[in-house]
Amino acid sequence: MKIYKSIFALSLAVAMTSCGSISKIPVPQPLNNTVSLSAKKAPLTDNQKKNWAHADLMTDTIPGLSLDKAYKFLEGKKSVTVIVGVVDSGADIEHEDLQAVAWTNTKEIAGNNKDDDKNGFVDDIHGWNFLGKSLHENLELTRMLKKLKPRFDGKKEADISDADKKDFETYQKIVKVYDAKQKGLGPQKEFIDKLMSSYESLAKYLKKDAITAKDLEALTSEDEAINKAKDLILARVFMRGADIKGLKNYKKYLDSQLNYYYNLDFNGRKQGDNYEVNTPSVYGNNAVMGDKSIEQHATHVSGIIAASRNNGIGMNGVAKNVKIMAVRVVPEGDEYDKDVANGIRYAVDNGAKVINMSFGKGYSPQKQWVYDAIKYAESKDVLLVHAAGNDASNNDKVNNFPNDAPDWVTEISDNLITVGAISPNFSEKLPANFTNYGKLNVDVFAPGVQIYSTIPNNEYAFFNGTSMAAPEVAGVAALIRSYFPKLTASQVKHILMNSGIKIEEEVLLPGGKGKKVPFADLSVSGRIVNAYNALRMANQMVNGR
Repeated sequence: MKIYKSIFALSLAVAMTSCGSISKIPVPQPLNNTVSLSAKKAPLTDNQKKNWAHADLMTDTIPGLSLDKAYKFLEGKKSVTVIVGVVDSGADIEHEDLQAVAWTNTKEIAGNNKDDDKNGFVDDIHGWNFLGKSLHENLELTRMLKKLKPRFDGKKEADISDADKKDFETYQKIVKVYDAKQKGLGPQKEFIDKLMSSYESLAKYLKKDAITAKDLEALTSEDEAINKAKDLILARVFMRGADIKGLKNYKKYLDSQLNYYYNLDFNGRKQGDNYEVNTPSVYGNNAVMGDKSIEQHATHVSGIIAASRNNGIGMNGVAKNVKIMAVRVVPEGDEYDKDVANGIRYAVDNGAKVINMSFGKGYSPQKQWVYDAIKYAESKDVLLVHAAGNDASNNDKVNNFPNDAPDWVTEISDNLITVGAISPNFSEKLPANFTNYGKLNVDVFAPGVQIYSTIPNNEYAFFNGTSMAAPEVAGVAALIRSYFPKLTASQVKHILMNSGIKIEEEVLLPGGKGKKVPFADLSVSGRIVNAYNALRMANQMVNGR
């Protein structure tokens, strides 16, 4: 590996910025720590696969957070407890690796059905569930179509008044997207049902609950239907590296698309409120888990941030001395702007200093409510960490809400950091092939491919997504705020961006069909987050060394 400058260099010439009016500690200049790409030759071991996001580039040739070095640097230093709000789906706070780090509202008496702390939320012991009993939902596109269709269905542009032209243009655009999606889902569903039927026929024929490629390769039969099913499953499932679990998961995904996401006749909202009116601000219940059989996302995110460290079970979260506040706002479908805005405000008002937001959508009809909540969080010195999205899209050209720049250029605040995902491949394959990117609207990258973490019922799993990259960064942010609490949210954001490892070589553009671009063009900073560098920079800013 060729290193142009030590990645631990700390030539920290600092420049006063607008946040100087908030704190006398300035924001640092970016580190000059460019690193060239040098792919790890040997495959990852099982242990490395589970922990690669915490690895160190110098010692492991894996582009992780350098977490062990970060903790060695922190030895002997004092910390304060930091609350991290996980604004997400339902979270299993009773998980063996999370129960010790779950936030508890000590001002509230559990189970007495009273609002003891007078914050408006009854028995909010570990957080709040703004979705109540709601589980499945439409996509925002579908909700908008349901609202606009009665006004514009069957009409032509000549029929539209000047006052309605803008809405009519929106209607035309979303109808086109909706129809194209529906057209594609039908054949996919038909084919996946055929695969499932063929698999079940083979399993019944072989008298097995689960069959393997070897079972089918050894199968001989005079039944033409069985032979056709065998050829189909071998070619379209096993030879593509899939299995019955993947098949069932894809069927579940398609069923959700057809039954909920794009179903104009479905309404999943069970609150009884009007989601287009941002009142009341208190609704839902205190059951932060939701449905364990369906919701896994927030539990996985929470584990990445703060699963109990060194307890001999499961895995280690990034940050210690952290409490996870569970705020349920994300259903199986698109979140409502109302819930997102109120979820952010709840976390802020109840003491969160970092909020992780691993969700996003392409349409946001009430986005101003969310912008107001982001600015409210800034006024209370709270850092928001947001996932960039998983569409291999350019966020400078395609909407991904929530964001902090309504015009894609000018930020409304300086307390939101947007995170793209990298793989463990320190090569041209460094960016995850699914990650969104953007020179203006994605700030930094972090590990987000095959990340091992907690899921409900004391289990663990590997997930992919910028949803996993964001909590890696939220964990590092929590560490900084824990050990250096004098730093503002804005300063922590810039430390995360400016201390990361800078990559200037070309990499494969996500979704670019083999096209290569400089890694520096994929984000504002052109860097991957590094906990060790970030803490060194924070220490330099606070203590001058």
